[in-house]
Amino acid sequence: MLLAGVAAAARIPGGYLLRRLLIEIPFVAFAVLMPFIAEGPRVEVLGMSLSESGLWSAWNILAKGTLGVAASVLLASTTELRALLLGLQRLRMPSLLVQIASFMIRYGDVISDEMRRMRIARQSRGFEARGVRHWGVLASSAGALFIRSYERGERVHLAMVSRGYTGTMPVIDDVTASRAQWMYAAALPLTALAVCLTGWMLP
Repeated sequence: MLLAGVAAAARIPGGYLLRRLLIEIPFVAFAVLMPFIAEGPRVEVLGMSLSESGLWSAWNILAKGTLGVAASVLLASTTELRALLLGLQRLRMPSLLVQIASFMIRYGDVISDEMRRMRIARQSRGFEARGVRHWGVLASSAGALFIRSYERGERVHLAMVSRGYTGTMPVIDDVTASRAQWMYAAALPLTALAVCLTGWMLP
């Protein structure tokens, strides 16, 4: 309910959020299997014998996975990529990982354009992937894309080093959070804490 309130306050459409929650389908499938394959005491649910520990494990996976993915989607939908990377850097995330994420975001469109050009080149030669016998061509295309991306990355890195790159990106403007932003950020955890304390104190 708290995340739904955040989504409503941020004016994020429910359909947009639900479509991005589809990424957790593999975890949902695993959670559905847990009550059937787990060991331990069994309980009858709708005529089916289910593991009690499996039910609890399935609930934990679904609850934690859904809340985690929903919170990540909300964060990514309401925060600029530059601000996200700056936040990761301030949270003392390893600099190498921050730089990798930065380059991945910046050059993702370049790789997508390269894939599109390779697909158009295959289609111009009359190629259509219709079965297993065409997987070899697709595998060769994937290998060529990897080589091109690797070589492009080397050229970009050498160009950056020649311009004084030392492993960290310079921060142009050091943005600080305002008092209102701190209040907005503290609203959700304080509300969650109040709910937990209320549930703990009630008989």
